[in-house]
Amino acid sequence: MTNHNEAQFTSAGTNINEVKRNNAEGGLSYNEVKKLLAQRGGGGTEIYSDTDVEEVKQEIHGKKQ
Repeated sequence: MTNHNEAQFTSAGTNINEVKRNNAEGGLSYNEVKKLLAQRGGGGTEIYSDTDVEEVKQEIHGKKQ
């Protein structure tokens, strides 16, 4: 049986335990962010988007000019 404190390496030489430790300290996961945004209704996230809202509206509803 493998000791969990013992370093485990991939065939490329990556220390698996070190990667897991770094990931745990790395902040929110992709799924955690999705869940958080869903809970908040996505409101207030426009500052993180480069989507042109008016352009999307025109594509959806057609140009009414």
